[in-house]
Amino acid sequence: MLALKIVAILLGLAFGVFGYFIYFQKKYFLVNGFAEDVRSKKKTERYAKTVGLVEVILGIGCLLAGIALMIFA
Repeated sequence: MLALKIVAILLGLAFGVFGYFIYFQKKYFLVNGFAEDVRSKKKTERYAKTVGLVEVILGIGCLLAGIALMIFA
């Protein structure tokens, strides 16, 4: 059970940090293949912002789940 708590917290931190960098700091190079897709007009900046927002939300969810597991389990 301890491993699950640690994994949940680490995943939450990783997703949260990467999502923050993509969504708020506009470091779109963190999205795989984004530069090539922009050049070939397959993806836009809106796509990268959506990916960043999803990662931030997943990160917060995993982090809260890990903290809840630490407190209640």
